[in-house]
Amino acid sequence: MNPKEADQSPVIEIERHGDIAIITPASEVESMSWELMPLAAEIVLAPLKREPASAVIVDLSRVTFFGSMFLSLLLRCHTLVKQQGGEMVICNVSDQAQDLLRLTNLDTLWALYDSREEAIEALS
Repeated sequence: MNPKEADQSPVIEIERHGDIAIITPASEVESMSWELMPLAAEIVLAPLKREPASAVIVDLSRVTFFGSMFLSLLLRCHTLVKQQGGEMVICNVSDQAQDLLRLTNLDTLWALYDSREEAIEALS
């Protein structure tokens, strides 16, 4: 279901911990083109539409920076999660990504956690 790169690693992994969904994008999202947006959105949103989560954690441990394309994907995910009555948070945010989130005021929309464990604990 996930599109694969030449090395066969998923561009975006989604796993469940009970009612919490954890989305972990690979570093390839840093250079994702607009043409891949519909596919990336489908990879992230389809499982959440089929099986809503009470909370979504976006784990950015493999991503150093990202641009407007990925921000758009995060906002689409946030909108769906909110419509379903859930909460979305972000963890393992690099300094560069934190700067971007601060600059766009999105750091006020999502809680930021230092680790996946801290985010799971906060949402449990």
